[in-house]
Amino acid sequence: MSTTLISLLLLLLSTTATATVSSDITALRAIKSAINPATIPSYTCLHSWDFSSDPCSPPHVTHFLCGLSCSGNRVTQLTLDPAGYAGTLPPLISQLTQLITIDLSDNRFHGPIPNSLFFLHNLQTLILGSNSFSGFIPPAISNLKNLQTIDMSHNAFTGSLPNSLTQLTQLTRLDLSFNKLTGPIPELPKNLIQLALKSNSLSGYLTKQSFTESTQLEVIELSDNSLTGTIPGWFFLTPSTQQINLANNSFTGLVILKPVNSTLVAVNLGFNKLSGYLPVTFPAYSMLASLSLSYNKLRGRIPSEYSKISRLFLDGNLLIGLPPKELFSRKMSITGSLGDNCLKSCPVWSELCVKSQKPFSICQKAYQGKVKQ
Repeated sequence: MSTTLISLLLLLLSTTATATVSSDITALRAIKSAINPATIPSYTCLHSWDFSSDPCSPPHVTHFLCGLSCSGNRVTQLTLDPAGYAGTLPPLISQLTQLITIDLSDNRFHGPIPNSLFFLHNLQTLILGSNSFSGFIPPAISNLKNLQTIDMSHNAFTGSLPNSLTQLTQLTRLDLSFNKLTGPIPELPKNLIQLALKSNSLSGYLTKQSFTESTQLEVIELSDNSLTGTIPGWFFLTPSTQQINLANNSFTGLVILKPVNSTLVAVNLGFNKLSGYLPVTFPAYSMLASLSLSYNKLRGRIPSEYSKISRLFLDGNLLIGLPPKELFSRKMSITGSLGDNCLKSCPVWSELCVKSQKPFSICQKAYQGKVKQ
């Protein structure tokens, strides 16, 4: 048998061995068909999906150049380019049973997520960010036991967060920011490291039950919601937590307990309704480098210990007296703002004092005439 004939036979066997299973091809056809053809320009991944060629069989010279990856004869990754594809996600996506990754971010997909997607039990990464998906996030999401990353931010999802989220025990990153979600924060998965629920309409209190299992949280982003009540002291005590952002909510109270082995670096509690005095225990968080309590209703004097914080925003409150001289030490290099308060003699040469103080009449009214000019 000639060398050429042997080579051809080997090539034929190789091609046959890697031929994509028919159910995967059916699913890929359905995905492309659900996209408006006018939003598939010639330079995009989807344009190269020509089914006269096999999706998983190399070489990918002219067809199936990108947008998917295979392992053997099964599609394992669906990663469309951010080309502005407009369409829906078809139920037949469930036939891609070996999918590990779905990334459809930065396109114009709309409509609900088909329930069939929640039967893709091998899925580890689900990224649908920056589209126009809508509808509820169903309890069936807990079927995806292997999920490690969920990014469904910048969409139009509504309703409350499902209580079944806690069953996603492999989940380390959850980003549902910039949607229209309502209701309280449910109990969170135990291995979560990054939580981002910014810019929704979440309401209610911060309850210990929600965060008890999530002892590995490093980043908590809950700004721009409608959360209320007192920010409890335990919230800042998780040893792994490094960043907390609760800005632009409706919190009214704040409790800061003495830290134990804290790694907290940055806290933003600005633009709430916090009242009372500045907590003297905040500077005891030895790694805390950035603190914002801007635009609340905090009163009294600034404790000198706050000079330990290198980035400090206390503007827009009702703070009085002389600001501690330690804040203006040439050695400290503290940035931020103390403006729009009722402080005396805030040195104009300092960046902290660029913004002016409140009119004396406002300060007098706030302290019932007990503030001296």
